[in-house]
Amino acid sequence: MIAACVPWDMDCPACGGPVTLEVGPDRLPSTSLSDAVLDAAADERLDVIRTCWDCGWQEERRLRVEAIDTTAGDADSIERARLLEEITDELAAIEALGTLEDTLAEVRRQRRLEPSTEDTNEDATE
Repeated sequence: MIAACVPWDMDCPACGGPVTLEVGPDRLPSTSLSDAVLDAAADERLDVIRTCWDCGWQEERRLRVEAIDTTAGDADSIERARLLEEITDELAAIEALGTLEDTLAEVRRQRRLEPSTEDTNEDATE
């Protein structure tokens, strides 16, 4: 496992020595826990290991990001992300292959009916 190993502002509960924090899997060595959490995707697993190099005490935890709710930012982007997540959840629940194929065909039909962004930009006044 590639993990980030950074000093952690915590004393070892066994000996009082300094503790390091490793965040993995597959994180750069300079990745902080907060950066790993903020960069995680929904349903992603993070491994967190705290280690005292003086006495060998170690604690391992696995965190799973259950959901991501954005509370600030561009309102349209937030709403789009919420709708995409909801659509994805609904599609994942469909087991009938024919229903999925029909849904894909309808989505493609709807996209053909939408005006392209190139058309709307040409009509804009300078």
